Amino acid sequence: MAKKKRIRSIDIEIDKLTNSIEEVATGRTVATHVGRVLPEDKLIRAKDWRFDWLKEMRQPGHEVYALTADPHSGVVQGLISIEDKGDHIYMHLLESARFNQGKGKLFLGVPPNLVAHACRISFMRGYGGVVAFVAKTKLRQHYIDTLGAEVMRGDRLFIGPSAQPNSLNDTSVNNESETHSGTPGRGPHN
Repeated sequence: MAKKKRIRSIDIEIDKLTNSIEEVATGRTVATHVGRVLPEDKLIRAKDWRFDWLKEMRQPGHEVYALTADPHSGVVQGLISIEDKGDHIYMHLLESARFNQGKGKLFLGVPPNLVAHACRISFMRGYGGVVAFVAKTKLRQHYIDTLGAEVMRGDRLFIGPSAQPNSLNDTSVNNESETHSGTPGRGPHN
């Protein structure tokens, strides 16, 4: 008997909708970049993440994108895993680096900028910006309120053109590349 694939749910809080990411200590907006990450890029340090992103990158059909920020373009601030379903984009995983979680986080706005990138990919591929995902039950209303998500069924949600609040549409990532197949920026981890 075939093993049933476990569906993971998105369980990250959307801390702030921003046009870029915002440095917590200063309130300064920082230019960001999003690019596709491949296992051979060796950009992901396991200690910075809860999920096994190398395993995620090896999943058939999954595309992993990293958000980096100037001036430290070699340091990944957050990751998203998506899959092209032929008529929409499905979001498998979304995570901020450990140093961008909790009370001592360095930057605000990492998760919504990655979600906005997934919406952009959906638009670029002709799917009207539709991104679907499964939410943790306790965060379902949070995603409805912050991202403008709509309920498909149960904890299955989607973000689409009519669902996206202006603030998510305005969330922009500078210099991102949907077709980038390498490190979003090479440099030492600082």
